[in-house]
Amino acid sequence: MQVLIRIHEAYRKIVAVCDPELLGKKFEEGNLQLEINERFYNGKKIDEKSAIKILKKAQAEDACFNFVGEKSIKIAIKAGIIDKECVLRIQGIPHALALL
Repeated sequence: MQVLIRIHEAYRKIVAVCDPELLGKKFEEGNLQLEINERFYNGKKIDEKSAIKILKKAQAEDACFNFVGEKSIKIAIKAGIIDKECVLRIQGIPHALALL
């Protein structure tokens, strides 16, 4: 299981994680919209074990997180970043934010 991960440097790190097959796609449902923008999400393609390691390190550094896709959400839950109750679905695509 591989995901794309990109870390943006801001006043605090923003970690963007998405399933590779969703990159560049847009989903809408009612007044909700989700755009998996390449500029924000396109990063390094890594496996689950490496992703969890990166997420835990970023969590310890007080980062913000943005997850899109089934694989990304599963990894975020395994890493202890989000709970499944925090997941929003837009056109069936799971999305979650974590501001720690």
